[in-house]
Amino acid sequence: MTPDHPKTISEKILSLKSGQDARAGDIVEAEVDHVMVNDVTGPLAFQEFEALGCEPVRERIVLIPDHFVPNKDVASAQQAKEMREFAKRWGIVNYFEVGRGGVCHQVMLEEGFAYPGALVVGADSHTCTYGGINAFSTGVGSSEAAAVFATGRLWFKVPASIRVMLKGRLSRYVGGKDLVLKLISDIGVDGANYRALEFAGSGVAELTVSDRLTVSNMAIEAGGKAGIFPCDGATADFMRSVGKNDITPVHADEGASYERVLEYDLSQLESMVALPHLPSNGRKARDVDVSIDQAYLGSCTNGRIEDLRLATEVLRGRKVHPEVRMIVVPASTKVFEQALSEGLLAELSRAGAFISGPTCGACLGGHMGILAAGERCVSSTNRNFIGRMGHRDSEVYLAGPAVVAASAVTGRITDPRDLEVRG
Repeated sequence: MTPDHPKTISEKILSLKSGQDARAGDIVEAEVDHVMVNDVTGPLAFQEFEALGCEPVRERIVLIPDHFVPNKDVASAQQAKEMREFAKRWGIVNYFEVGRGGVCHQVMLEEGFAYPGALVVGADSHTCTYGGINAFSTGVGSSEAAAVFATGRLWFKVPASIRVMLKGRLSRYVGGKDLVLKLISDIGVDGANYRALEFAGSGVAELTVSDRLTVSNMAIEAGGKAGIFPCDGATADFMRSVGKNDITPVHADEGASYERVLEYDLSQLESMVALPHLPSNGRKARDVDVSIDQAYLGSCTNGRIEDLRLATEVLRGRKVHPEVRMIVVPASTKVFEQALSEGLLAELSRAGAFISGPTCGACLGGHMGILAAGERCVSSTNRNFIGRMGHRDSEVYLAGPAVVAASAVTGRITDPRDLEVRG
């Protein structure tokens, strides 16, 4: 395959996986490295696969119960049972039982199923998270996942790309969540519809891998097919930490074609909050003055060890407001154990936070912290749609971990810099 035009990262990966000179707008059939389903999307995929009457591509399938775990009722217990039985029936070794896994996207990263240049699909919209480590990853439906179970392949429409140029350095307490909330507020929830958001520029090096994963995770909130970063030393260090020492980075070609170019100076960013009921309703945290009932720290967006460290730093020496409940949910068993060994969970608990084991929990309004009518929650999750975390008359304000922690202390949406001024 000899390319005849400069390519974006997405075009390159889909060219490599399809064996075609893939350009934006082309339809290609490509080899998928891994396909993931969870306890909600898995049962339908299993049903569709069984109807095909064939053997699965076992080594590429990853099964991760996470949405309703531990099971909250009989229906969720049945879903989890179906996943467990499918794994046993077909000898799927990449099955992560409760207590040995966590939120699906974090587990996919920790276990090395996503890596630079990989093509990964998952029956969950936030599968785009893995673009933070230079993979092309995207969400699919359960029936498409079943097709990959059977063939290891899937068709894709190659997305056009929007280039997001970053420069400058982040201020204290400002991170990837603030960048992506600002980006979505600028372009809207359909501003990247079926596009790949490709990040570049000197500012990329100023973002931790955790920050990049947060940004890529929420590409779907702008309608994006993928959110993808280049591979650099930080990426390589992360991959080594999960046992992947041999990686093949994919970089955009000079002269690649982009639908549009956006520019952000990281030094100009401030702590952001997205008001109900869209992730695009971004405001500076300092400009939002509302009381809260709950502060939620966790999810595939901001439940990593870096997020727990930052929240603990903000809370250190302080207490959760007496009229606020704070819920902390590490994204995986490994994150939980690391936070435990670093003493973070003990500090958070002493501050008045409730600590949960890994689960999607209240992020999708499942359990472990859903909201009653009229309640407000500041949350490090990725969506604040009507009824997302509970009653349709509740409100969710999206923010990064520092804002969540600062707001838990004051009982109102708070920029953590202002908390420091108060002492």
